[in-house]
Amino acid sequence: MTHLQAGLSPETLEKARLELNENPDTLHQDIQEFHHFEAFRLLAQYFEYRQQNLDMFKSFKATDPGIKQALKDGFPGGLANLDHYGRKILVLFAANWDQSRYTLVDILRAILLSLEAMIEDPELQVNGFVLIIDWSNFTFKQASKLTPSMLRLAIEGLQDSFPARFGGIHFVNQPWYIHALYTVIRPFLKEKTRKRIFLHGNNLNSLHQLIHPEILPSEFGGMLPPYDMGTWARTLLDHEYDDDSEYNVDSYSMPVKEVDKELSPKSMKRSQSVVDPTVLKRMDKNEEENMQPLLSLD
Repeated sequence: MTHLQAGLSPETLEKARLELNENPDTLHQDIQEFHHFEAFRLLAQYFEYRQQNLDMFKSFKATDPGIKQALKDGFPGGLANLDHYGRKILVLFAANWDQSRYTLVDILRAILLSLEAMIEDPELQVNGFVLIIDWSNFTFKQASKLTPSMLRLAIEGLQDSFPARFGGIHFVNQPWYIHALYTVIRPFLKEKTRKRIFLHGNNLNSLHQLIHPEILPSEFGGMLPPYDMGTWARTLLDHEYDDDSEYNVDSYSMPVKEVDKELSPKSMKRSQSVVDPTVLKRMDKNEEENMQPLLSLD
């Protein structure tokens, strides 16, 4: 075993060999010949995403007021136990989104910041993550704030750019309008991503077939106590967890009403998803439909 693989469990080393083609006997040679290029490509992809969305990465730290509020509301949360594949389980309780205190961009920033911290763990570099999103009590009004440009920003950041392995995304207790939203964004997802999205609805038994209830909190029909929303936030913020700065959505680096404008498809790189090229064409100046909420309250 090389020092590059030190600290990995035997199970993870075997997984790295089978799924990532890592051989401890040839690892240094592999890095010199090829794997360094692939690793660089992944990092460069994420760096490009950050460069193309500079406003989103201003004050990119846990103590930034918007990120901090999102973290404290559990965006994201992380369960203490790994699943049976050694993957970190991230959880999001969508109804916790307080739209008067932080934006959807703040939530995405909090998630990316958390992933950057978690991916430093060599075990998670190999095993990756799974995500559970609980849509219980997520209102139609909240859903109306999910615009195409915001969703595309998240897709490009998490699917096309961030160098991590996602083994599954599980929707539970999703209302009909979230199912409708998924239908809209599905064509923009890679086939590999689509195969890893599971819509469980109220059927927690189907969730338990993939993630054992012994490691899940009671909110997901598991055997553990209710999840403490502040667990991961306290890890990142440490002693600054209770130091609340004055913040509202208007204090973000650009006015909320201009977020969609600044993060419009015109300023974002094309998704690498397999879709018809005309779907992601540059919009004419007078075209406004992509700037409207996917769900209208009118």
